[in-house]
Amino acid sequence: MARHNLGTVVEFEFVRTVKKRRFWIATLAIPVLLAVVFGLVFLSSSATKNTASEQKNDRIPFSYTDASGLVNPAVAAALGGTVETDPATAVARVRDGRLQAFFAYPAHPATEPVRVYGADQGIFKNGAYTAVATQVLALSAEKAIGSPALSAAVQGNIQTDAATFRDGQESGGIGTLVPPLFFLVIFYVVIILLANQMLNSTLEEKENRVTEMILTTLNPTTLVVGKVISLFLVGLVQMLVFATPIAFGYTFFRDKLNLPAFDLSHLTFQFWPMLVGALLLVGGFVLFTGVLVGIGAVMPTAKEAGTVFGPMMALIFVPFYAVALVVSDPQALIVQIFTYFPLSAPVTAMLRNAFGSLSPAAAVIVIVELFGFGFLALRVAVYLFRYGSIEYSRKLSLRNAFSRKG
Repeated sequence: MARHNLGTVVEFEFVRTVKKRRFWIATLAIPVLLAVVFGLVFLSSSATKNTASEQKNDRIPFSYTDASGLVNPAVAAALGGTVETDPATAVARVRDGRLQAFFAYPAHPATEPVRVYGADQGIFKNGAYTAVATQVLALSAEKAIGSPALSAAVQGNIQTDAATFRDGQESGGIGTLVPPLFFLVIFYVVIILLANQMLNSTLEEKENRVTEMILTTLNPTTLVVGKVISLFLVGLVQMLVFATPIAFGYTFFRDKLNLPAFDLSHLTFQFWPMLVGALLLVGGFVLFTGVLVGIGAVMPTAKEAGTVFGPMMALIFVPFYAVALVVSDPQALIVQIFTYFPLSAPVTAMLRNAFGSLSPAAAVIVIVELFGFGFLALRVAVYLFRYGSIEYSRKLSLRNAFSRKG
């Protein structure tokens, strides 16, 4: 009978949620918004890159003086330059509009700035002056060296293929970092999208004044566990909704959408980091679900629950204020506190797991802690729901609830 009741609760809660119009609006709004933002950023980035590339090769009329002797007259002429015959009036002629641009190359360009003067063409087009002035010097240096390869080496435009080793084996670098970070992304998406539903999972019945009737046929444990399972299933639906259009678009329309090509062959899925990441994700989900369901059991309305909900949710973002320390100095005191404090542990531990600074012993401690506190939070949530289900107009007194017998 208990299993039948549990299945009934899971089915009812899941179907009730996915049939709501606002659920699909909220679920579909995020991928649509991300697609629009990505498209705008991609177009803007492409336009910026193209503009910068074009500006370097712009042919604009300019005059120049060269105290360094590095500028090649042929290079300057090819880009529209002529040697300035009257340096004393060059800037004044640019100011009066009689000269398009004037570049004054100093004796020591490595330590002194190149003076660039030009007629105002708008904030974006004005960048062409600096781009051309720099390009003249770079091309002149390349011509003086006489070798594009040596010029590339001097300018630092060389390619490298690095290999790093840990414990006698080659480490994958960024390729091993990315896969475990997927769990952190999933954690944030699930918690952010489902947090309100976790909180309202017990509040809704209290606000509708139906909890007494429900508890006459259902055990509180069955009801709360059923709600948690349904929340997990709803989270899976949302993740599939997010992932499907992205995977479909990238697979079939990557060229038409001008999406960048990702070489997934460099990703390395190491067993231990992936296992730890998965356990941290599930443990963190269980913990936050238990805490939020418990808050809903104590508070009489969603408005009052929001006063506790906001600060608690902020805790999952706190570790990012110390992300530089998490990466560079994982043994710092604040990082250790974030690692083992239950509400900040999932994010901090997942970051450290991805960057390889979470030892096996620390990983086991955090995982046990998350699952332990998570199941404890669920047990307390069930207990509070049992005694707080009839508190419709005021917050449940924790002292009175825990002082009751039976």
